[in-house]
Amino acid sequence: MKRSATSLIVSTVMLCTVGATSQIQAADTLAKIKSTGKIVIGHRESSDPISYVVAGKPVGYAVDICNQFANDIKKELKMPGLKVEYKAVTSSTRIPELLAGNIDMECGTTTNSKQRQQQVGFSTNYYATEVRMAVKANSGIKSLADLNGKAVVTTQGTTSDKYIKMNEKGQA
Repeated sequence: MKRSATSLIVSTVMLCTVGATSQIQAADTLAKIKSTGKIVIGHRESSDPISYVVAGKPVGYAVDICNQFANDIKKELKMPGLKVEYKAVTSSTRIPELLAGNIDMECGTTTNSKQRQQQVGFSTNYYATEVRMAVKANSGIKSLADLNGKAVVTTQGTTSDKYIKMNEKGQA
């Protein structure tokens, strides 16, 4: 049981790791957490119900999961007084913040994609989603091709942003 808890902690902290050296970097992240006496959790401010803010406090089911991971890390490191800090991140800043070591893990709506796996590690997936588009019913738009020459709004740094750009360039 202790071994599986340790594996879960290491795989969770791997959210901040890169490439083939991810286990070493996960251990480095645990060492950093131990030496600083704090764990910094990146959170989204408006991804309700996954990660959002109420009365200045991060909440949501991803935040609950990250808080449990933080409690497990406290136990693993034998540091009951380990501080938990939160830092707001966006779709554009979450991965750079992980790579820079400014956050130790991210609780949000980050899609586990092959491209992102080359930059950071992911814990076990705990939700699934897909890209959807909304248009006025009378717009005449029935497919992506119908969007050619039209303005499209999405969030920068998301998988939908990448998909739209690829489609625009005829790569999808």
